[in-house]
Amino acid sequence: MDTVLDLTKENIQQVVDASMQQVVVLTFWSQQSPESMALVQTLQQMAASQSGRFILAKVNCDAEMEIANYFQIQSLPTTLVLREGKPIDGFAGVQEQPQIQAMFEQHLPQLWQLQLTEAKTLLANDNAEQALPLLKEAYQANQQAEVALVYADALLKLGQIEQVKVLLSGIGLADQDSYYQSLQAKLSLALDAADTPEIRNLQADLDANPNDLSLLLALCKALNSAKRDEEALEKLFSVLVKDITAHDGGVKQLFMEILTAMGPGNPLANQYRRKLYSLLY
Repeated sequence: MDTVLDLTKENIQQVVDASMQQVVVLTFWSQQSPESMALVQTLQQMAASQSGRFILAKVNCDAEMEIANYFQIQSLPTTLVLREGKPIDGFAGVQEQPQIQAMFEQHLPQLWQLQLTEAKTLLANDNAEQALPLLKEAYQANQQAEVALVYADALLKLGQIEQVKVLLSGIGLADQDSYYQSLQAKLSLALDAADTPEIRNLQADLDANPNDLSLLLALCKALNSAKRDEEALEKLFSVLVKDITAHDGGVKQLFMEILTAMGPGNPLANQYRRKLYSLLY
């Protein structure tokens, strides 16, 4: 449904139905009332800047008197907040935008809640890539289990198991519900799948020859291919701490390549970038 629309007898049921899931703001106006027309413009600007936090339904009382009568409108302009099909708040006359916003904030969902809802829909349609940026923003705003579990789910679908481990380790006992248990089981399977024979053999060879940096680089490349980036970065960083130019700069080069591949918004990559900068500067 559009964020801003004209309410008529033809679509009123659709708008009332929408109010069961989303806040709807009704504003009643008339061309005979310049104040109401000015208020409509203010509300339209607010709706456009609110990222879908509410639907603005404009009622032209010159054409839709039946709707105005149904809501017992006595004067123009009048604005009502509709939720679950019923008016829950509102005001008559003109108010300044800060006053209107303060009233709306008592009833509107937070942006992270909208992002979470949209991300859940995307995940249900197997679209984890589009859900991920929404969940990153939602998690920055609210790091509670409600968001963290869905964020972990999206990351798991995209094979980013190291971040999943961090997120799930932060879930408190009270929030370890069936969803959490399901994600833990999927994580265990993903970790088992990532523990390849190649990685085991390279680790055994490196254990036998701990100073062979060629083996270290081969192991870290294999870990990176298996999306075990944190392990790879930690092994490489333990060498860089001792010698930033190790293996003719090859250790640092692989370290940077892994960070670049993880992307600038990855919190794990940012953590290891800061560690590297602390060595350089």
